[in-house]
Amino acid sequence: MAAPIDFYFEFASPYGYLASLRIDSIAAAHGREVTWRPIMLGAALKRTGSQPNVNAPLKGEYLRRDVPRFARLLDAPLVFPPVLPMNSLAASRAYWWLFEQDEDLAKGLAQAIYHAHWGEGRDLSEPEAVAEVAATLGIGREELLAAVQDPRIKARLKEETDRSIERGVFGSPFFLVDDEPFWGADRLDQVERWLATGGW
Repeated sequence: MAAPIDFYFEFASPYGYLASLRIDSIAAAHGREVTWRPIMLGAALKRTGSQPNVNAPLKGEYLRRDVPRFARLLDAPLVFPPVLPMNSLAASRAYWWLFEQDEDLAKGLAQAIYHAHWGEGRDLSEPEAVAEVAATLGIGREELLAAVQDPRIKARLKEETDRSIERGVFGSPFFLVDDEPFWGADRLDQVERWLATGGW
């Protein structure tokens, strides 16, 4: 089987959320699997001299118009959360903790976090809020709260983030298809065409 598609994303990214609703079905239609890889995008933003789009002059205003328009196009639920951008450390650490045990459950948690944050407008910056969402999947609250403070799990997220930068990742969402990079939810049509044709 062909190598999985690497889907890099930041939970604070609305475009990452919108891409997350489509990437698995696009990949499956072409016999591919997807490895979901949450990262802390701030590290890449420092390297590029950028800042979160929502905080940038002009870009922030555009994002607040474009994201709801994009969500309507996909018929996806969207409620802007009260804190933008949220601190996604706890969510990302929780994902990598679960990933080591059960990749499917980790993906389920990522989907639930994205839905709670962007679909319902909940701030998931605090570990307790992440644990609340995780509990709906049968994930133990105390275990998760301990895991997100575990130095080994903290190191895993840092390693994944550093590795993403080494691979050229600088935004969310970012897809690597057989090492071919695609940045942005609006590049998913190109990803789909690339998979169908073998590239161009």
